[in-house]
Amino acid sequence: MRAIIVAGGTGGHIYPAVAIINKIKDKEPNSEILYIGTTDRMEKDIIPKMGIKFVGIEMTGLNRKNIFSNITVLKKYRKALKEAKKIIEDFKPDVVIGAGGYITAPVLYASKKLKYPILIHEQNSIPGVSNKFIASFADRICVSLPNSVNYFPKNKTIYTGNPRSEEIIYKKIFFKTELGFKEDKKLVVFVMGSLGSLTMTEKLKELIPAFKDKNYQVLVITGNNYYESYKDVEIPENVKIVPFLDNLINLLKDTDLLVSRAGASTIAEITAIGLPAILVPSPYVTNNHQYKNAKDLEDQGACCIVTEEEFSKEKLLEVIDNLFCNEEIYSKMKESSKKLGINDSATRIYNEIRKIIR
Repeated sequence: MRAIIVAGGTGGHIYPAVAIINKIKDKEPNSEILYIGTTDRMEKDIIPKMGIKFVGIEMTGLNRKNIFSNITVLKKYRKALKEAKKIIEDFKPDVVIGAGGYITAPVLYASKKLKYPILIHEQNSIPGVSNKFIASFADRICVSLPNSVNYFPKNKTIYTGNPRSEEIIYKKIFFKTELGFKEDKKLVVFVMGSLGSLTMTEKLKELIPAFKDKNYQVLVITGNNYYESYKDVEIPENVKIVPFLDNLINLLKDTDLLVSRAGASTIAEITAIGLPAILVPSPYVTNNHQYKNAKDLEDQGACCIVTEEEFSKEKLLEVIDNLFCNEEIYSKMKESSKKLGINDSATRIYNEIRKIIR
């Protein structure tokens, strides 16, 4: 298979795209893959390091606060469209796959004009602007959450789940002892997005010293942007702080509780393995989609939601203690989470790709 995959901006788009690439390579080892992303976001560093052929195109998203600035965005879109056509014509793919982010709009529209089969994957409960635009001409639309089907044409929309769910199932466990934690004590992992969060950094700096007398262990993944902010924080012996963890998905299989944002990939991962979670939805995302992602889980008893506004030392300690001290509540959350998981999502997406190629 010759496939172009386009996605960018955040880990929530990039890592599902990588999961699809891995599945294609697993099924068809001789496949040629080209990843198209932006020139200034995470994918420009992440994808080449994975040994995946990468091409960057300059593109920015719409500015909802200052509509006049979108004149520049429109100019970039036209230029990106022209560049994308050239790249696609040179590569001659069997299929073009979009996994989210504003870079998908010009690339997939160029693919339509050149009459290549198009598949898109929507990670969130409410579609982003790019996927809404692309949906009208995509050949197949795959969604992570069942309610998302309602936002797209039903005759070409498939509920597949998020491909990250299948990735975590087959990942080798990275044991907490390899980070210096004790095997016989529970581990709580805090991670607030791939880049971290300024607001949550300030709240976590206050929270960390309070873990001193707790009978569990804590790993805080700060994000590269905020690691230095913790240098003056009193770190108890049962707490470790790292800026980033390449194999976080492996460590989650030896984690007892995750405290995290409510991105779609995170939800796919925790439900695949039945990992209890305290979700802190980012209030800064479009359509408040992280809260809606988390609410779907909380309604099924699969997580606890603590809003960013509610997040405090007192609140977090109370919720964690309640879960760890009540085995019945903890076990029910684990069971409910596991029931929501889809363990063959990447395979389902691969099968849909094959259908539209035929």
